[in-house]
Amino acid sequence: MRMNQLTEEIPHLDTFKRYGKIHRVVGLMIESKGPEASVGEVCIIHSSPKKGQQILAEVVGFHNENVLLMPYSEITDIAPGCLVESTGDPLQIKIGRGIIGQVIDSLGRPLYEDMQLPKGLEMYPTDQSPPNPLSRPRIHEPIQVGVRLIDTLLTVGKGQRIGIFAGSGVGKSTLMGMIARNSGADINVIALIGERGREVKEFIEKDLGPEGLKKSIVVVATSDQPALMRIKGAYTATAISEYFRDLGFNVNLMMDSVTRVAMAQREVGLATGEPPTTKGYTPSVFAILPKLLERTGTNHLGTITAFYTVLVDGDDLNEPISDTVRGILDGHFVLDRKLAEQGQFPAVNILKSISRVMKQITSTQHQEAANELRSMLATYEENQELIQIGAYKKGTSRDVDQAIQYHPSIISFLKQGTEEEVKHDEAVSQLLKLVGRGE
Repeated sequence: MRMNQLTEEIPHLDTFKRYGKIHRVVGLMIESKGPEASVGEVCIIHSSPKKGQQILAEVVGFHNENVLLMPYSEITDIAPGCLVESTGDPLQIKIGRGIIGQVIDSLGRPLYEDMQLPKGLEMYPTDQSPPNPLSRPRIHEPIQVGVRLIDTLLTVGKGQRIGIFAGSGVGKSTLMGMIARNSGADINVIALIGERGREVKEFIEKDLGPEGLKKSIVVVATSDQPALMRIKGAYTATAISEYFRDLGFNVNLMMDSVTRVAMAQREVGLATGEPPTTKGYTPSVFAILPKLLERTGTNHLGTITAFYTVLVDGDDLNEPISDTVRGILDGHFVLDRKLAEQGQFPAVNILKSISRVMKQITSTQHQEAANELRSMLATYEENQELIQIGAYKKGTSRDVDQAIQYHPSIISFLKQGTEEEVKHDEAVSQLLKLVGRGE
């Protein structure tokens, strides 16, 4: 039966290869006359015969019946009249269990020069649609993050999506490394998007470490790479997470940073002629963010717990990307520069941070203890100036007296060394003991 179907299809096959020709190059954009291709398809640009190289590019739009392409690599070898061939497919990467422990680029190629991808991998498209909202199971189980203040006061559930908001140099990478090493997830997928080249190896060897790398897949797209490679780095990491989620794994996806993905999309949008709107960001930026971020979460097979870092320009939490991402995700952790300057690490500002699913996944006793600690911390902060200048008299307020008494213990509880590992149950027990609710 199958053979008969194939035989019937043979007369309808198109055996011709159709090419286009480079018409012009302006900035990041390559314009060609043909070939027939749709938006999102990968094309091969054949450089001059002397060079004999093939450059991959993606169709991003059309102009006056010409095809607009963005390259995945440098375009120094492209000349007028170079042939453009359509592959007929969107970007696909090789994926399988064999890539665990590997460091790859946005196209799924290993970054270590002496490394080869193992055999037995399958092709998997990087661009997927978010799952049907009614097919997503509710989040009902906590996941161990391995950071005491998060596990106790900002408890994360399996399949939750969290934003880590911070300015530069406040400890985002260090916090991500702690989560990768100490988390209860089966696999970590870490996307380093728009990072400085120097920081990549530093993160892998120092923050992640050999133990963390054993159960991780690192996707790297440095700041010097074309905008499309930085965007595809985010899509590739998300696709890898989806693949392992569909195998039944609990996956941690950590992306540093979603802001640089938005900046790369802004470059593409401006190059294709989109108008700049909010603070120079084009409309397509605010269109792709929900599509990308909604791909993670739960399905009936497994979970993707996602941590997206957001680089806050000038520590302004209300700038356009921060505001948009905060509205899409299921919670946010705010890293405070003031706390970092005081030597409190992780520098998470508990009072400005929230986990929107914590009430669904924690016991009543745990919630009451967390609220009590938050209340004491807020009371101390409100009266901090009076306390520091000695204007507050002991006995004036019972709540303030309690906040002053507990404050050193609370700060000690919130601090955690980068190498210190704390289990989820152990952290909750420490919280209950601190506020006098434990045994």
